[in-house]
Parts: sequence; C-alpha cells; structure tokens
Amino acid sequence: MENVVIIGSGCAGLTAAIYTARANLSPLLLTGSTPGGLLTTTSIVENFPGFPEGIDGTELMMRMQQQAEKFGAKVRYGSVVEKAEITGSPIRLTVDGELVETKTLIIASGAGHKHLDVPGEHELEKRGVTYCATCDGALPMFRNQPLVVVGGGDSACEEANYLTRFASQVYLVHRRDTLRASKIMAERTLANPKIKPVWDSVVTEVQDVAAGKVTGVKLKNLKTGAESVLPCAGLFVAIGHYPNSQLFKGQLDLDDAGYFVLKRGAATSVPGVFVAGDCADSVYRQAITAAGMGCAAAIEAERYLAGLCG
Repeated sequence: MENVVIIGSGCAGLTAAIYTARANLSPLLLTGSTPGGLLTTTSIVENFPGFPEGIDGTELMMRMQQQAEKFGAKVRYGSVVEKAEITGSPIRLTVDGELVETKTLIIASGAGHKHLDVPGEHELEKRGVTYCATCDGALPMFRNQPLVVVGGGDSACEEANYLTRFASQVYLVHRRDTLRASKIMAERTLANPKIKPVWDSVVTEVQDVAAGKVTGVKLKNLKTGAESVLPCAGLFVAIGHYPNSQLFKGQLDLDDAGYFVLKRGAATSVPGVFVAGDCADSVYRQAITAAGMGCAAAIEAERYLAGLCG
C-alpha cells in the first residue's frame, strides 16, 4: 500500500514528489510515456527562478527528479495507468497490468500541445519548431528574424504579440479570413505593425530537415489552392492544448475542454484525490505555476493523511 501515488513527472508532479518525499511519505511517481513532461521539448528555460543564465528544459526536469529521489521518492519509468478506481478506499490503479493501491493520489498528468502533424514538424522540434513563445521567444536563434505563428485564437494572438519584442516580422497564419480571438485581442494583433496576417492558409511542411533548422514553411491557400514558401527562422504552433484527463472522465469533474475542475485548492470532489499542473490550468500553463500547484497538492495530501492517522 502506497501513501501517495503521483501521476506525471513534469514540474507539478516532481514538485509534489519533492514535498511528499520530504514529509517521509515515500511517494511513488509514475512518469508516463513522456518523462519530464512538456518542458523537455523546450531547449532553454529562461523564466524559471534561480537560473539567471537559463537552463535546458530536460536538465531542469532531471534536477528536480534527482531532488525528489534524494528525499526518498520512488520513480517508475514509462508507466501507463490503464485503469483508475478512485471512489473507494484504497484507491486502485492498474499500472502496466499491475494493481497499485494507494491512500492518496495526485494527478499531475499535464496537457499536450496540439500538433499540425505535417512533414518536418516533429524532426525540427527544439530546432526552430516550438509550442510556447513565452518559453522560447527570446532565444538567440529567433532574435531579429522572421517568425511564423499558426493559429487564430487568443493564444495565437498572444504568442504573436509577444514575439514582436524579438522578431523582425511575425507572420500569423490562420486557416480562416478572420481571427477567432476575442475582439480586443484581435484588434490589438491586427494593429501591430510587426504582425502580418496570412489568411485562408495552412502550413503543409516545415523546412529544412536536412539543414537541421527551420528555414521556412510551405503554405497552401485553402481558397485558391495556391502553394508558396514563407522564409522564417521559427514556427510557433498555437492551435490549442488538450488536457490529459481522459482516464478520469466520469469520475472527476471536468470542464467543457476536459480540464479538471477543482473544489478548493488542489482538492477534487473525491476525498484523497488531488490535481496539479496543466491538466487543471488552461490559463497560465507555465512551469512555475505548475510547480506551485504541485506544492499545494502535496501539502493537501499530507494533511489528508495526517487526518486519517488522527
């Protein structure tokens, strides 16, 4: 019987592991199929406190894991939770075909970036293809260079406006002829002289895999069928996220987009089950906010267990 099982090994999960391990709860952390979470897809993290020179996303996650293990956290790599029965006591999880029982559960399963799924996108991730302007926009490879943002919602507009601080020109590629963003955000974006919209178009390929860096994107106009190449040094994909919450649908409250709905702090409607990080955060989606939520979930899990003992 485990005291604490943590699903997810991003900033939220690892912070929860650090706190619960320091409380002598010997947490079991299940990494899932992507150890370290989405931050491992970021080359340099420059906005996490304590690293004035920046730090590689994978290295930051490795350090956090080492810190958790130092205090006694147990890490299970590549684990997949196939089934979860969370309404009874103890909580029962089927992990890689094995039954794992626990007194408390912290869900820090994160969220995934929606991808374009076009040639060159996967091959050039961290080499000019990115999914977070706040994380990567200030990198030297993007400074004073033309950049492309794909999307038409608030997130895409925010990314485009943010990138104007660094880029020589920002092209906003959208499949329609009007933005889906809120009126004020759309107006602000279209009024920015450094942002040029590319309407009715989709990216069909990212160039240049052979060169090992982004040199441009192939576009197709959906109305005319015309194809063209738009030179750029970076592609920022901002077409949305999907929370990794499907396993708990019907057992925990989710909003219309699939994000966990929390009752108080990190608590859910099920006693002993807590949630932290991007799977519950559709607004900020930053490493530091995920870490803070992981801390909160760990403290609440610790207090819950103390109540059981009392």
